[in-house]
Amino acid sequence: MKDNLEALESSIGVMFKNKGLLRESMTHRSYLNENPNWEFSHNERLEYLGDAVLELAVTEELYQKFPEAQEGQLTLLRAALVNYQFLAKISEEINLQKYLFLSRGEAKDSSRAKEVILANAIESLLGAIYLDQGYEVAAKFVKKYVTPSADEVFKGGAYKDAKSLLQEIVQDKKKITPVYKLLEQTGPDHRKTFRMGVYVGEDKVAEGSGLSKQEAELDAAKNALESLS
Repeated sequence: MKDNLEALESSIGVMFKNKGLLRESMTHRSYLNENPNWEFSHNERLEYLGDAVLELAVTEELYQKFPEAQEGQLTLLRAALVNYQFLAKISEEINLQKYLFLSRGEAKDSSRAKEVILANAIESLLGAIYLDQGYEVAAKFVKKYVTPSADEVFKGGAYKDAKSLLQEIVQDKKKITPVYKLLEQTGPDHRKTFRMGVYVGEDKVAEGSGLSKQEAELDAAKNALESLS
């Protein structure tokens, strides 16, 4: 199925002029380890670009959709819509895993690492769409797949994750904002584990780990809330 990328184009409603960009967006670094003669690069540069496009498109849509919301609410809501777990669900909805070029080991994995790969693939695909079709088409992709859940998330308050709750408590009690710092990263490039510390002023109040910096920060915030309680 992964060789039939026309089916993916048809599914998302975007027909690429440069098919190589689409193929690159679906190429995970691990695939190159087993296929050194593969003519395309891995998708991490496109992921980097897509991340920026995603943030801008989501920000723009939320700004228009919620005119009464304050900056802090919009920031938290955006974070809820672009976190790796939410993006992984979108990836599953469009069956993106069927089109990814992965190593045999990664293809069999069903852990949180696979969720991160799927989330990153959404960003790399978006980066490819932006380069091939321009911002307007990329923004339409975001509006179609990412922001439809914004109303439900906003009304339900689900955007208030552990980081935002910790920030509210610390700002109320200390009048300062918690800061997250990378303590350690281990593992190969395509499957790193991050350890983050959360600091209140000069004091480290908790640590957390995860397969992305965001996940490690959330884990640290949860641990900090437990210690505070």
